[in-house]
Amino acid sequence: MNSKPESLFPCRSWEMFPSSSELSTCCRRGWTSILMSMHLSLKQTFEITEALLKERDKQAKWNGIPLLLQKLYEHSHPNSDFSQCQSILKEISPLLSMEAMVYVTEDRKAAQESSFPNTYTFDLFGGVDLLVEILMRPTLITQKKKQKISDDLIKDCLSILYNTCICTEGVTRRLAERNDFVLFLFTLMTNKKTFLQTATLIEDILGVKKEMIQLDDIPNLASLVSSFDQQQLANFCRILAVTISELDTGSDDKHTLLAKNAQQKKNLGPSRAEINQATLLNIPGFIERLCKLATRKVSETTGTSSFLQELEEWYTWLDNALVLDALMRVANEEAEQSSTESSDESGLANTSTRTQLPQSMKIMHEIMYKLEVLYVLCVLLMGRQRNQVHKMIAEFRLIPGLNNLFDKLIWRKHSASALVLHGHNQNCDCSPDITLKIQFLRLLQSFSDHHENKYLLLNSQELNELSAISHKANIPEVDAVVNTDRSLVCDGKRGLLTRLLQVMKKEPAESSFRFWQARAVESFLRGTTSYADQMFLLKRGLLEHILYCIVDSECKSRDVLQSYFDLLGELMKFNIDAFKRFNKYINTDEKFQIFLNQINSSLVDSNMLVRCITLSLDRFENQSDAKVAEVLSECRLLSYMSQMSMRMSFLFRLINIIHVQTLTQENVSCLNTSLVILMLARRKEKLPFYLRTLQQMEYTEKYPGFILNNFHSLLRFWQQHYLNKDKDSTCLENSSCISFTYWKETVSILLSPDRTSPCAIVSYIDEAYMDIDRDFSEE
Repeated sequence: MNSKPESLFPCRSWEMFPSSSELSTCCRRGWTSILMSMHLSLKQTFEITEALLKERDKQAKWNGIPLLLQKLYEHSHPNSDFSQCQSILKEISPLLSMEAMVYVTEDRKAAQESSFPNTYTFDLFGGVDLLVEILMRPTLITQKKKQKISDDLIKDCLSILYNTCICTEGVTRRLAERNDFVLFLFTLMTNKKTFLQTATLIEDILGVKKEMIQLDDIPNLASLVSSFDQQQLANFCRILAVTISELDTGSDDKHTLLAKNAQQKKNLGPSRAEINQATLLNIPGFIERLCKLATRKVSETTGTSSFLQELEEWYTWLDNALVLDALMRVANEEAEQSSTESSDESGLANTSTRTQLPQSMKIMHEIMYKLEVLYVLCVLLMGRQRNQVHKMIAEFRLIPGLNNLFDKLIWRKHSASALVLHGHNQNCDCSPDITLKIQFLRLLQSFSDHHENKYLLLNSQELNELSAISHKANIPEVDAVVNTDRSLVCDGKRGLLTRLLQVMKKEPAESSFRFWQARAVESFLRGTTSYADQMFLLKRGLLEHILYCIVDSECKSRDVLQSYFDLLGELMKFNIDAFKRFNKYINTDEKFQIFLNQINSSLVDSNMLVRCITLSLDRFENQSDAKVAEVLSECRLLSYMSQMSMRMSFLFRLINIIHVQTLTQENVSCLNTSLVILMLARRKEKLPFYLRTLQQMEYTEKYPGFILNNFHSLLRFWQQHYLNKDKDSTCLENSSCISFTYWKETVSILLSPDRTSPCAIVSYIDEAYMDIDRDFSEE
C-alpha cells in the first residue's frame, strides 16, 4: 500500500514522522517543541489505516503502540465494553513502565539525558488525551445509566499517565492546565484501591501547575478527608504541602525586601496558600488526626498488607533491588492468595506469617509518613492562623508525643541496614532519616518562636527549675511559666528542649544538623529576654559548647556560624553571668583573637551578636552593682566593645555592607543593629559626635558622602518598610528593650531636612556630594 494520508499532516509527509532513534536525537537536540507541534488529535490518529500503521511501525520501531492505541480508541466509545480496554492497556503498560524504571533508578541527570521513545510515541499518537477521556467519561455522559469503569482499569490508566508524565517533557504541564481533570482526580481518591496511583499523579501535576489550586474547589473536601484512613491522610499531606506553601518559601532570604514590598502592594488580600490553610483548619478533626499521626509509635501502625501495597508504588525509596524483588514476590503471593475464595484459617495465618516485615522497614515506613505530617504542621504554625494552630496542637499533646518518640524514632541511632533513598547514603541530606530530623527541628523552631507555648518543651520538674531560678535571683516569674498547663507539658525525666541540647553537644563538627539545632534552641530564647530561660540553658553548658564550636573547632560554615552567633546573642543579652562565663572560657588573648576574627569575617552573620554586646554594655554601664562592675573590668569582650573606635568601626562597616537595592530578610538586621548603636548614642546625647566621626571616616577613605548618603537612603526605606500598618514592630522592641516609638523618633531626627540640626544626616554631607533624593525602585 503506497498511499499516504498526507491530508492529516499538512506540514509533513508520512516519511517525516520520527522513528524511535530519531525521537532520541530530537530529545538530545532539544527538539521537544517540534515533536509537540506534531501532536495529533485523537480523531486524526485513529483515522489512519491499520495497514499503514503496521508498515510504518516496523521502520520506526514504535513497538506497536499506535496500533494498540487505535484498538483502545475503538473499544472506548460510550457504548463499548470497557473490559477490552484493560487487556489493551496491559500490553501498553510494560512498554512505558520499563522506561519509567530507568528514569527513577538511574542517576537523575543521566536519566534526563536519555531518550524514552515509547512514552514519546504514546503521547505523540494521542494516548494521554485518550486516557483522560476514558477516565472522565462517566462524569461527562448525561445518560441515566452511566458506564462503570473498573478499579483495575482506573489504576492502569493512572499508572500509564504517571509514567508518561515523568518521562515525556510537557505532558505534566498540559494536564495541569486542565482544571476540570485536576479536580476530577480528587474524586478518585475516595476509592482506597485507586488512592495511591491518584495521589502520585496529583502530586506530580500540582508541582508544575502555574496557579495554585484552591482547596475549596475540591468537591466535598471535608468528607473526602474524613474518609481517609491514617495512611491515606499521611500521603494526602504530600499533596497538601504544595497547596499551602507560598511559592517562594524555600528561598525567602534571596528575595529583596523592595521586591517583596512591591508584591505585597499588588496582592492586597490573602494569598491562595493562606486561603487554603484556613480551609484545612475548618475541616473538623483535621489537626487532631495530624497530631495523632505525628506522635504514634511504630507498634501502633496498621498491618503490613497496606505497607506492601505502598512499597509497590513507592519502590524508589528502596536502595536494594533484591529487597524490592523479595517484597514484590511476597506482595504478589498475598494478593493471589487473598483473591481465592478459600476460608481456610491456616491459609490466612500462613499469609500473615509471610508478610511480616523487619522492624527497620516498619520504622522507615513511619518516618516517611511523619515527614509529610510534620511539614504540614510546620507550615500551618507559620501562617496567619498561628495562634489557632498553637492552641490545637497544644491541646492534642503534639509536643509530649514527639518527646516520647525522640530516642527511638526521631533521633534514633543509624543501623547498618537502615533504608535510604535510591542513589543516596545514610549521611545524605535527602535520606528520610535526616530529612525527618531537619523537619522536626524546623517544627520546634516554628513552635517556640515568640510564643508562650514554648514552655511545653519542658517537663514539670524543669518548669519548677525555672521558678527556682527566678526566686533565687529575686525577680518575678515569667507569666507564661506560671500559666503553663502542666497537663500538656512533656513527660519523663527530660523535656524535649533538654533532649535537644544533649544531642546538640554530641553532634560531629561537620554535621548538617548544627544549623537547625542552633535555630531551634535560639527560637526558645527569642522575644522578651528572660533571665531564667538563659540560666536554664547556661547551667547545661550551652555557652561553652557554642564557644568551643566557634573558637576551638574554628567552624567554617557560614550558615552554622550565623546560627551560633544569633544563639549566643540571645543567650548572653543583658546577662552578667553569661559574660562572666564567656570570659572564663575565652581566657587567653589568642582565643579572644580567634573569636574576633570569626565575628569580623562576616558582619552579616555576626551583627546580632554585636547588637547584643552593645545593648548589654549600655545596660551594665548604668548599673551600680559590684558584681557587674567586676565583670565590666575583667571581661575582654565588654572592654573591647567599650572602646569608641571599635563601636565606630562596626557602625561604619554595618552601613557600608548593605544598600536599599540589596536588602533582604537576612541582612536587614545590619540596618537595625546600626540604628541600635545610634539610638544608644542619642540617649547619651552623643549622636552628633557619631555622625561627625562617620563624616571624618568618609574623608579618610577619600570618598566623601558615600556612607551618609547610603545611610540616608536606608533610613528612608526603613520608614516605608517598618511603618507599614501590617508590619509587626514588637520584634524590634523585644530584641532591644527599646520602645518602637523611640526607634521611629530617632529615624525621623536623622532624616530631618534641616541642615542646621546637629542630629540630621544632611548636616554632615557637603552640598557637592549630596545625593539623598534618589528614588529607589520597588519593582
